Amino acid sequence: MTTATIGAPRCVRCGTELAPAILSCPSCRQLVHTETLARLAAEAAAATRAGDASGALALWRRALELLPPTSEQARVIATRVVDLSRVAEVTPAAAAKRPGWAKAGTAAGVIGLLLWKFKFVVVFVLTKLKFLALGLTKAGTAFSMVLSLGVYWAAWGWRFALGVILTMYVHEMGHVASLRRYGIAATAPMFVPGLGAFVRLKQTLQSPREDARVGLAGPIWGLGATLATYGLYLALGWPVLAAVAKFSAWLNLFNLLPVWQLDGGRGFAALTRNQRWGMAAACGAAYWVTKEGLLVLLLLASAARAWRGTTPAEPDSGVLVQFVGLVLSLALLATIHVTLPT
Repeated sequence: MTTATIGAPRCVRCGTELAPAILSCPSCRQLVHTETLARLAAEAAAATRAGDASGALALWRRALELLPPTSEQARVIATRVVDLSRVAEVTPAAAAKRPGWAKAGTAAGVIGLLLWKFKFVVVFVLTKLKFLALGLTKAGTAFSMVLSLGVYWAAWGWRFALGVILTMYVHEMGHVASLRRYGIAATAPMFVPGLGAFVRLKQTLQSPREDARVGLAGPIWGLGATLATYGLYLALGWPVLAAVAKFSAWLNLFNLLPVWQLDGGRGFAALTRNQRWGMAAACGAAYWVTKEGLLVLLLLASAARAWRGTTPAEPDSGVLVQFVGLVLSLALLATIHVTLPT
């Protein structure tokens, strides 16, 4: 007599014994997690009505994990996720109503309006800083950052090493922010000395569009970190800040190479053949202006991906604009002149 199956779950419809990780009954095809799926659907519908597209996306993605991938229900929800992703991309944060004194057509009203706008700029910056600090509370992130810092410190000195680590961290948190917007669960950034850093997804992206925008979010935030670092250099005059800004620009530009699992490779997945040729032309123009050698590799890789490789059915002009803007901006920043003291 065997006791291995005592207490094993059974199908509520036909009584068939179910394996622990099974999602539907092998006999009658009854879904195992029917009650949980109904609850998630109700919560997702409520989030959608409340205008919380990211929250609804997170709930629908959890529902997908409880459905057989080939089921009709999974197909319907996957389509809904793709549609909601487009909503999440364009849904702004809830706008606060302007106070009456900020609307007055007087000088005092103009000053009040400027102060009101400044307040929300400050709130926006503080919110981003709070989000950036969130990753540092994770033990794995903090430990791997310190480990990488030690390696880079030994090679370049602590000031430059710290700047590089922080700009890399901002880049990775850009991916995390985009994943959150799409309702996708992911880990905090983890650093690998000598190889950079990465974020591990816990759920699956449903479309090349999502993958491209999550991929390009890293260089977009990296561009922000580069500009902030260069701004500090202009304000303080510390040569090491110029060196960090230049290195950060080059590293983010390198990540835009449309190869392997680099961010550029993910971005290219959403571009049509004509758009890829457009990217190659943009890389050529950027090289003509800046003479940055890395752009030659970008041009060749872009042309290769345009010449061969699968392309999506629909063009994504938003990804193309982001891609071109990143290449041009980062290429210009990569020309920052650095003079370190000897």
